[in-house]
Amino acid sequence: MINKPKYKIARRLGANIFEKTQTPKFAMRAERKGGKGPYRPKGEYAIAMLEKQKVRYTYGILERQFRKYVRESVAKIGINTSQALYERLETRLDNAIYRLGIASTRLGARQMVSHGHVLVNGARVNIPSFSVGIGDKISIRPASFKKPLFRDYDEKMKKINVPAWLSYDIDKKIATVSSPPKWSPMEHLFNLGQVIEFYSR
Repeated sequence: MINKPKYKIARRLGANIFEKTQTPKFAMRAERKGGKGPYRPKGEYAIAMLEKQKVRYTYGILERQFRKYVRESVAKIGINTSQALYERLETRLDNAIYRLGIASTRLGARQMVSHGHVLVNGARVNIPSFSVGIGDKISIRPASFKKPLFRDYDEKMKKINVPAWLSYDIDKKIATVSSPPKWSPMEHLFNLGQVIEFYSR
C-alpha cells in the first residue's frame, strides 16, 4: 500500500489518480493554490517514469510488486503485453471489489478484503492482490452483513454500474467475472505501452 499525501502526488503527476482528487474540492484547491501546475517531464525516460508512477499510485501497488506484474505480462505468449498487464491489475481482488462499487475507494476495498469480509467461490480470501479469473464468484461473507460497514449494502448495490467484464446478481448478492477486462488507452489516464518500455530499458 502507498501512503503519501494524495493531493501533492496528484498535482505532481498531473492526473486525478485518487478517488479523493476526482472531486470539485480538489479542483478548487488546485486552482486556489495556483503555482507552476503539474510536472512536465522532458525526454522519453522521464515521460515513461511519470506514466509508471501514475499506474502504481492508481492501483496502490509498490514498486517490487508492480515490476513483477510487468515481467509476468511480458513473458506471456499470444497476448498483447499492455492487455496482459491491464488484466493483472484489474483482476486484483481489491480492484474488483472497487469496480463493483462495494467499496468507494481502492484503499477501502483493500481493507475490506484484508479483514476477511470477501469470499471467492465461497471461500474466504484475505489477500488483496489475489487474482480472480473468468467464472469466479465474488461475494460478501454472510456474517459480515451484520457489520456497520455493510449497513446500506442493498441500497448501494441497486445503484451500481459494473464494468463489462463483471456481472452482478442483485438477488443472490453474487458478482461473477464474465470476461477479461479490455485495455482501451483512450479511457485511462496512463499509457501502459510507455510503462512497459520503461521496464524494458
